Amino acid sequence: MLIICYDGSEDARAAITHAGALLGGQPATVLSVWEPFTEVVTRSSLGIVPLIPSEIDMEKIDAASEQRARELAQEGAALANEAGFRAEPRTRRQDTTVAAAILAEAAAVDASAVVMGSRGLTGLKSALVGSVSHAVIQHADRTVIVVPSPPVAAERRRRAQELDG
Repeated sequence: MLIICYDGSEDARAAITHAGALLGGQPATVLSVWEPFTEVVTRSSLGIVPLIPSEIDMEKIDAASEQRARELAQEGAALANEAGFRAEPRTRRQDTTVAAAILAEAAAVDASAVVMGSRGLTGLKSALVGSVSHAVIQHADRTVIVVPSPPVAAERRRRAQELDG
């Protein structure tokens, strides 16, 4: 059983396609993680929780976030099935970090590996935003397969060819 992380991005799509070429035919769970509204507010305010107006229906926002994650997981599972997996969609609420949610789900289904894409953030943006793939690798107790962003990989190949040529 594999866990395939899917957030709807082109990088996540590429990870499914590449993993299918390597590992197709295996059972897989396509996971989309959703974040409760209070976590979004806390993160976006750099840890200072502002007063949330009472007219904001946090339960309704969370229900919409969870529904969007379900839709993404179904979309990702369809892509994974096209790529040769026997995939089922699944969602998980983020209680601390996305990486922790991914690893908890991997443990829950006893996944042999976690497959995910990488956006290839560098420099300050990487330091500020953080890297889910990096965090998963650092804390994993099982194999993690990270597929680089296709544009980033293409640029790296171009640079390598320039150095060799």
